[in-house]
Amino acid sequence: MASKQARAVQTNRTASQQDDEESRRAISNVEHHPLIRFIELQDKQNGVTEVQIPVPYGSIAGKWFGPKNVRPILCLHGWLDNSGTFDRLIPLLPPDVSFLAIDLPGHGYSSRIPDGMSYFQVDCIPLILRIMREYGWSKVSLMAHSMGAVIMFIFAALFPDKVDLLIGLDALKPLSFYPDRFPERMHKQVLKFIQADLRNQEKSEPPSYTYEEMMDRLYEGTAASVSRETCPYLLQRNIKPSRKFPGKYYFDRDNRMKYNVISGWSDDVNAELGKRITAPFLTVKAMDSPYPGSKEGFDQMVDILKKANPKYEVVYVPGSHHVHLTEPEHVVPVVVDFLRRYWQKEVDVVSKL
Repeated sequence: MASKQARAVQTNRTASQQDDEESRRAISNVEHHPLIRFIELQDKQNGVTEVQIPVPYGSIAGKWFGPKNVRPILCLHGWLDNSGTFDRLIPLLPPDVSFLAIDLPGHGYSSRIPDGMSYFQVDCIPLILRIMREYGWSKVSLMAHSMGAVIMFIFAALFPDKVDLLIGLDALKPLSFYPDRFPERMHKQVLKFIQADLRNQEKSEPPSYTYEEMMDRLYEGTAASVSRETCPYLLQRNIKPSRKFPGKYYFDRDNRMKYNVISGWSDDVNAELGKRITAPFLTVKAMDSPYPGSKEGFDQMVDILKKANPKYEVVYVPGSHHVHLTEPEHVVPVVVDFLRRYWQKEVDVVSKL
């Protein structure tokens, strides 16, 4: 059940805040690009339901796949992505399993944090607890990609008794920073954050592009990790039609997210976190994707997890960092096998839909 306080904050948001959020979600039918309509039709065919989860600064948006009376696997996307990253994977997974893919704060259709505030990856830890409380879950199952998988790792280590299943897609642990590089990196991040925050407060329209140019920018920005054919699945919730230039669009995600504060601690801390994770845990590593930090650091954490958790496993599949989106057929058999062994249906969940 949602807390009365959270609902009260949601109700008392200013009309301006509500208008801004509705405006970010609204892309008129007249201005819809055919590829956006195609994805909307897919969602309808797959029985996807849009959800809104109240938080003190607005709401968290999400897409619910599967039965509404079954506790879903909560899905967390990667940095600057959104819940659309799972649009091609989840429909290929068992239909009796439910999934709730959310847009993290500042992404997709979810609310931005207030002006002047910074994004911290660890802020998503209490967000998961808030979602659990909203739906009345005593346990949470998680499937996550990239930054979302790092958040999942931290949550599972801090609250091992609240997690019953973990699926990480092409990421494993928080990055470890070199002490001599960290101060200069943070110095640059803070200055860039201030610039992005001021641009938000000006409320001026960002640069706009044709839809095809938007696909090119996303494709190039991910170093071809997202194929041009699958760019629309991420663009759908990340863009808005320009009011100045008909037929063009701009990125509507919060630019402060580019300079979010990544959890930075030593390898020793990561090792201790890894030892605390006890739930069945699958890591799907894309073979054509670079290792965050280093392969040695990844392998060391795999060894730690295997020694501490007999239900941990890592499977390597061909594909890029976004393999679950671009080539989900490589990921599906691995995830289905894992779900068959460890997923347990929890029915009679109170639906908020």
